[in-house]
Amino acid sequence: MLRAAIAFFVLGLIAILLGANGVGGLSLDIGKTLLFVFLILAVISFIASMVSGRKMINKH
Repeated sequence: MLRAAIAFFVLGLIAILLGANGVGGLSLDIGKTLLFVFLILAVISFIASMVSGRKMINKH
C-alpha cells in the first residue's frame, strides 16, 4: 500500500509538471488517502501487537 501511495504521488507530480492539473491533483489526493490508510493500519497493528503481548520475530 505504501508503494501505491508513493506511485500516485510521483504520477501526480509528473502530471502537474506536464500541465495536467486535473489528473495531477486527483493522483495526489489518491496518494494522500492511501498514505493515511497505511499509517492508520500501521498504528492499529502496532497497538494490537502491544496489547496481545506478542514480540516481533526477526528472521535473518
